[in-house]
Amino acid sequence: MKKLIITAALTGGGVTPTHGPYNPITPEEIAKEAKRVEEAGAATVHIHPREPKTGKPTSDTVIFKEILQRIHDTTNLVICPTAGLGRNFTAQERIAIVKAVEPEIASHDIGCLGGTRDKMIARTKEWKYDWEKAYLESYKTNCIITTQAEIESMAAEMQKVGTKPEYELFDIGWINTLSYLKANFGAFSTAPLWIQFVTGYHGQIPTSPDQIVHLKRTADDLLGKDTYEWQVIGIGYPDQFQVATMAILMGGHCRVGLEDNLYMARGVFAKSNAEQVERMVRIARELGRELATPDETRKILNLKGKDKVKL
Repeated sequence: MKKLIITAALTGGGVTPTHGPYNPITPEEIAKEAKRVEEAGAATVHIHPREPKTGKPTSDTVIFKEILQRIHDTTNLVICPTAGLGRNFTAQERIAIVKAVEPEIASHDIGCLGGTRDKMIARTKEWKYDWEKAYLESYKTNCIITTQAEIESMAAEMQKVGTKPEYELFDIGWINTLSYLKANFGAFSTAPLWIQFVTGYHGQIPTSPDQIVHLKRTADDLLGKDTYEWQVIGIGYPDQFQVATMAILMGGHCRVGLEDNLYMARGVFAKSNAEQVERMVRIARELGRELATPDETRKILNLKGKDKVKL
């Protein structure tokens, strides 16, 4: 098996400060978390920007660029900024950071997402910030919409600057969309494709061992078995650790981090992203899977290199 790439998703856009007390918010906090996960064994970090004073998700490229610059200057990590951001952002806002810094990788959601946070809202008695409740309510009233034209144009923008799309696949049908891109446009990416199976998101594919096998088998059939590298996300506890372990066993790669799961055990918060990375490093070593360094990750994924990023 190839060496294991571990990604840490440091803060995300869907966890509010009330519910994620240990999620980093400011550029300085996010950069410090990046350094911690690098030391713990992660090779890649996935980044969402937040307003420093309130923790609210933002599309402000000045804030976003500051976060990326700090990580670029203090680590050797492969940095993957989101081109998804979250609800209420346009495709133009989501692709702006790619145009600004021309990263090695950027996430690319190639479908639409609904959702609900009703249970989270119902159990919350006090909110840290005024914006949080309305933001979580918007999960039920707004979708993250990416039209086929936007899927193609955003991928083309990445291709133009040498950024490899990290194709986020939340359901089986999204693999079919990627197959179409691959057949008709070369998937806007140098080989290998870099794909990510996301399980456990409301309204999309659930988390189970059978579903991981189903996703992998479908990708083999539609994309070609030797055309891609793959990574998994399991949303929530214990799904995050369970599917990550499956990926280790199956030859894939894994993502952990406070964007996707807040806990180390039932009701026990992870106090840093590094705790979750350390767990997967320990499991990987027990199972005989070696870890990829950031530079080895660049070779595995055929990335353009840190020195080609505009930071």
